[in-house]
Amino acid sequence: MKDTNPTKRLEQSTTQLLARYAVLVFLVVVAAVYAFLLLRIHTLSNVPADQATLSTSTKTLAVPRIDQATVHKIQELQDNNVNVQSLFNQARQNPFQE
Repeated sequence: MKDTNPTKRLEQSTTQLLARYAVLVFLVVVAAVYAFLLLRIHTLSNVPADQATLSTSTKTLAVPRIDQATVHKIQELQDNNVNVQSLFNQARQNPFQE
């Protein structure tokens, strides 16, 4: 007697189809997951910073302060040494010359 159960035939044909294309289905699933991860990484890496985060991080930065006496001392040393003064001027005019 022939098996005429349509459900069983459909199940067998589906199983044969999946067995035949199992590698292809696996590769398509892996490629889809990989594409999703790349898109997600790209989206998360280009998120703009909000103003609250920027203001908080700016407040925590230490601003370097130079003592006024130190500034005056450096200026006095520059004015006193003619060679250093000429080197500063020469370096400002042509910074790529040795």
